[in-house]
Amino acid sequence: MSAFGYGYLAALLVFIYLPIVIMMAMAFNESSNYELPFRFSLIWFEQLAGNEVLWRAGRNSMLLAAVNTVVATVIGTMAALAFARYKVRGHAFLQVLLVPPMAVPWLILATSMLIFFYYTGIGRGLHAMLLAHVALSLPYVVIVVGARLQSFGVDLEEAAATLGATPLQTFFRVTLPVIAPGVAAAALFAFGISFDQFVTSYFLSPPGVTTLPVEIYASIRKGFTPEINAISTLIIVLSMALLLLVSRFYRFGGR
Repeated sequence: MSAFGYGYLAALLVFIYLPIVIMMAMAFNESSNYELPFRFSLIWFEQLAGNEVLWRAGRNSMLLAAVNTVVATVIGTMAALAFARYKVRGHAFLQVLLVPPMAVPWLILATSMLIFFYYTGIGRGLHAMLLAHVALSLPYVVIVVGARLQSFGVDLEEAAATLGATPLQTFFRVTLPVIAPGVAAAALFAFGISFDQFVTSYFLSPPGVTTLPVEIYASIRKGFTPEINAISTLIIVLSMALLLLVSRFYRFGGR
């Protein structure tokens, strides 16, 4: 790589990560107006500990993301396995239907879901947000797990069946261990999409029930405080720790 290439890469990384580093640093600055010189303090984390509104919204986001991860990963893995191992009528058309939820802007999807849930009696609430999050996460899970299945032939499964294994035993003892890295990556996608989802949560949340992205948006509109920096720092640290743990466990990048 030329010097220009290294310089471009360095500039790109600085452009991406410098705002994040500054935001995390300001979470430890005593001043609420980002005044310099920097004075280290944990005051914003102390105030965050007593902010019940943000913690309630955070619990809602964690609950939605956790349930969405389980539901979307299970259903998406089953769908990916069906696409990879069975040929049914309309197979290609069903696969094409995975594209629109990823290509259509979430604003349009959220509006259509709000109208649909209203007229079908589902209404608004955590249950409606969960349905919306699962619908948005499923295409990503199917594609990620499906890509893993494409690199995994049927030879081992046929060998297990020849040795007397049932389809259920073959899946849990042969197929699932092989595609586990893909399933883990798909689960991380589903969790991230749900936890970070703002548009559908904003449209489908009833009064008094919000998720963390919606509450952060409302707090910024009322007046920004470094408590947002503090909770954002916690989210970044926990997310990176989870990602490093999973990537280390499954060795996505090899040894």
